[in-house]
Amino acid sequence: MQIQPYISFNGNCQEAVEFYADVFGTDIPEIILFGDRLPEPEAVEQDRSDKVVIRADLEADEIRMLLSATPQKSPDIQKDKMTLVIFSDDLDEIKILYYKLKDGGTVEMELQETFWSKVYGSLVDKFGVSWQLNYDDGRMSQVV
Repeated sequence: MQIQPYISFNGNCQEAVEFYADVFGTDIPEIILFGDRLPEPEAVEQDRSDKVVIRADLEADEIRMLLSATPQKSPDIQKDKMTLVIFSDDLDEIKILYYKLKDGGTVEMELQETFWSKVYGSLVDKFGVSWQLNYDDGRMSQVV
């Protein structure tokens, strides 16, 4: 079973897709726009311009994120906090991802040693998405 995060953005989805493609070192995926899929009168009626993202699938290694724009007439669905957790046994990868994601964001916990991880950090990126990064060095299995 896979769990894939689906993240909605209010007005800046295309920018977010490009940012995450850069962070994870992958190609920018196909971005499907409302104007490409709905006839013009229907798209205008639904307050969805031809620049609004219906969906983009971002894949890097074993990570797959689905991203879209929040329809303007929908309530803000990012009020609830969503956290994405990255586990890696590559310390350099953890550091690179942490510093890229924190650019323009807010650090909740700097990279540091904890009882469950030799290196752990948490932050909210510039798009309001919460991240936790864990260096998976086998400690967690020793703690549990």
